[in-house]
Amino acid sequence: MKRRSFLKNSGLISTAALIPGFLSAFQLQNSLDFKGKRILILQLSGGNDGLNSIVPFRNDIYYKLRPTIALKENQLIKISDDVALNASMKNMANLFDQGEVLFINNVGYPNPDRSHFRSMDIWQSGSGSNEFWNTGWIGRSLDAACPGSENAHYAIEVDDSLSLAMKGQLKSGFAVSDPLKLHRVMKDEQLEYILKQGKTEGDDHLSFLYKTLANTKSSADYIFEKSKLKQSVRNYPQNALGKHLKMTAELINAGIDTKVFYASISGFDTHIRQVENHQRLLSIVSESLFSFRSDLKESGEWNNTVVMVFSEFGRRVKQNASNGTDHGTANNVWILGGNLKQKGFYNSLSKLSELDQNDLIFELDFRRIYADLIEKILEIPHEKILRRQFEPLNFI
Repeated sequence: MKRRSFLKNSGLISTAALIPGFLSAFQLQNSLDFKGKRILILQLSGGNDGLNSIVPFRNDIYYKLRPTIALKENQLIKISDDVALNASMKNMANLFDQGEVLFINNVGYPNPDRSHFRSMDIWQSGSGSNEFWNTGWIGRSLDAACPGSENAHYAIEVDDSLSLAMKGQLKSGFAVSDPLKLHRVMKDEQLEYILKQGKTEGDDHLSFLYKTLANTKSSADYIFEKSKLKQSVRNYPQNALGKHLKMTAELINAGIDTKVFYASISGFDTHIRQVENHQRLLSIVSESLFSFRSDLKESGEWNNTVVMVFSEFGRRVKQNASNGTDHGTANNVWILGGNLKQKGFYNSLSKLSELDQNDLIFELDFRRIYADLIEKILEIPHEKILRRQFEPLNFI
């Protein structure tokens, strides 16, 4: 098969096109191990019920509006006189007690949207609810770091496809859920043959595809080699999130040159039979993050890492007729790390006596959290990425 036909027909193009902007394998393998600060973004897809995650267990309104799904004393772990965590978050409670968690409450944005897709686009792009952007806040950070060069900040989404958050105008993150599988794909004989032939001259489109494939292959090889260096002995949950966070910890401990990791877990759209489903999901998240933290703590990388856990919106305060909750607005965001400037609670939980059509009232714009991460970790002026100025919360 000719190079032109292979490049146009190969399924590798769809994978490779997600991954421009990486250094060659030779350059990467001869660089020093990365020792800077990094972010892990964990997305709880579907709309996590923050009120049954961080629970105002002394508030009578909570029990009045949730007669069957409000958590009882044996389903809670008290972390203050008035607030408890869902009992399935026992590992999170452990980290809270050690000063490694910050809960930021009532987070959202003006004129909230209750559509999963639209609200997630807003969170991932960093736009306002009346704006439609086709790039993500992390992707634009890659663009801004060193526009047009091969030395952008590195960003890996631990998945088979790339979310909007990771897509920039010039550069985008790297999507990979299994380094070995991707490495084998990139060892395709026809691809190897094409890459040995050199660039396609006189055809800008094919030259771009060639360069993209070459960069993809070198990056896949680099990630694969790093993935073999450190093997975790921790007991992560036997599910996709556990596998993905284990892989992330192994790459970090191997010294991979990556500023941002992005992972997600779905299932939080709990319209029916919420209590047990929600507890199961929170247990997976809590156990996976605790194992991840333990791996990095042992290697000395936990103090260099900040984790942000978010969902596209919260749930209504009042339960529905199916023992679940419907789409809401404001929610809590969890920040984890070994070197946080602020710990515990950034602000108070919502006043359940002051609701807006059964919804929690948003207090803090989520882009104020991004402003901290962009300036303190990515070291870029946040207004360049968010296209306006926000007051950082200064938690790191």
